Amino acid sequence: MKKPTDFSLLLSTFLTDFLPSRRNMSKNTLLSYCDTFRLFLTYCRDNQSMPIEKIRMTDFSAKIVNGFLDWLVAERGCSLSTRNQRLAAIHSFFKYAQGESPQVLAICQNVLGVPFSKKTQQLMNYLSVDEMTRILSQPDVTNANGRRDMCFLCLLYDTRARVSEIITLKVRSVRLEAPAKVALFGKGSKMREVPLLENTTQHLREYLKEQRLTTPDKLDYPLFFNHQRKPLTRTGATYILKKYTEAAGVESHVSPHTLRHSKAMHLLESGINIFYIKGLLGHEDIATTEVYAKANVEMKRNALEKHASILPAATPAWVNDADTLEWLKSFGK
Repeated sequence: MKKPTDFSLLLSTFLTDFLPSRRNMSKNTLLSYCDTFRLFLTYCRDNQSMPIEKIRMTDFSAKIVNGFLDWLVAERGCSLSTRNQRLAAIHSFFKYAQGESPQVLAICQNVLGVPFSKKTQQLMNYLSVDEMTRILSQPDVTNANGRRDMCFLCLLYDTRARVSEIITLKVRSVRLEAPAKVALFGKGSKMREVPLLENTTQHLREYLKEQRLTTPDKLDYPLFFNHQRKPLTRTGATYILKKYTEAAGVESHVSPHTLRHSKAMHLLESGINIFYIKGLLGHEDIATTEVYAKANVEMKRNALEKHASILPAATPAWVNDADTLEWLKSFGK
């Protein structure tokens, strides 16, 4: 029986212990990391003639990683975002490896020097307050389905939640007594409590009563469900939002995540401190939240530039000053 290589041992521990236990990463993130290394090892075997069972840490270099990234784009048609996502997973492993095996520190730092690809920064897609108001006025609250949809949309917007956080909510996650709040489980199963506005609280109170979800035996029932009484899916949530977006005449592409961006921008425009917004969104790093501040500044700059054309262009006084022009012509002669 062959002895495992240092790379195989490090990668196994990284995927089975470090990421799930010490980094508390979600199942989907773990699957993404596993997929990255499956592709990376396939590239090493097929394009670099490196037998997978014999690969050691000393076999890696920035050149090999760059070759893999170029292969992703050229041969597999991956976008720059996907390329950077794969590189982030590789960086994460080599950061882990350099702490576990200091003897390969130089190799790890060589790989960690591989840069991310710069891509054009797109303006964040979010709705104006008027557009959001129009969408929320569309559900027909004279019937049960319309009332359910209204409650769902209000909660999605009010909590700034990811759609996955809303469709996995249980009845017990909602507290309607003052101060009303909802417990959301975000990335890495990290829980945060988000306050609810009075209007959202009232929609939830009436919804729970109508759906007979107020008794103790219903605490572990899904908060939102479809006609088969199964938890609402991501597809179902997208369908609900799309229906009312089209009815409201909002032409821009709108996804459930757009409502998260929209509420964050509306809070920022209202003067709410960005550090408070960071906590409400469940961001670990303030740099992630600062994207909204940058988008807000860019939006204002674009608005100002649209009105710049109404201002007459200024002609410098010296252009019409014959003496100055003659002096400039003779300068240095």
